Amino acid sequence: MDRIPVYFMPGMAASPKIFENIKLPEDQFEVIFLEWCLPFDDESIKDYAARMVQHITHQNPVLIGVSFGGVLVQEMAEIIKVRKVIIISSVKCNAEFPRRMRFAKKTHIYRLFPTRMMQRVDWLAKIAVGNNVITRKLQLYEKFLSVRDKKYLDWAFKTILLWDRAVPDAKVVHIHGDNDEVFPPKYLKGYIPVNGGTHIMIINKFKWINENLPRIIVED
Repeated sequence: MDRIPVYFMPGMAASPKIFENIKLPEDQFEVIFLEWCLPFDDESIKDYAARMVQHITHQNPVLIGVSFGGVLVQEMAEIIKVRKVIIISSVKCNAEFPRRMRFAKKTHIYRLFPTRMMQRVDWLAKIAVGNNVITRKLQLYEKFLSVRDKKYLDWAFKTILLWDRAVPDAKVVHIHGDNDEVFPPKYLKGYIPVNGGTHIMIINKFKWINENLPRIIVED
């Protein structure tokens, strides 16, 4: 039996390391990890998706995206035929954005986001002494955020806020933590809830994902 090709797209600026604990049965699935590349000047998400699908080498794959990666795989699915689209800790349309993101879009305040700070996470981690929670979060950022280029970060923040999809695709499977602080579930509809899951549940709820994802992929 041919294995099902499953492509994973990490979240904004993240590396495929975020999937290091995700294990699918090797006799049933062939897993491929995608990575972010630098955008062209003023590149639309549709044009970026058209470049990203060039890395898809299988017919009828499953696309799985986390956070901003979930937005991207939905755009990729508009270009190629896919078996299924699964998003994790993400949104299906801009109507699911929280109020603060809608405000940022309306006021263009995203232009003021300190993306240079994300470039210096290593420095922040070194000075964040005395607060174990902050230090731990910064260590996670340092480990999993691989794209520090300011051009990419500026593009990514602007692109997700200006995403123009107003109506969700009913075929998209949405997995979401009930404690997600970035995309609060009260703004969402039609998702599979994960008890205690936060926005980084791909990292700290990997056991739930490993137990349930194979079934979610193959079920109609």
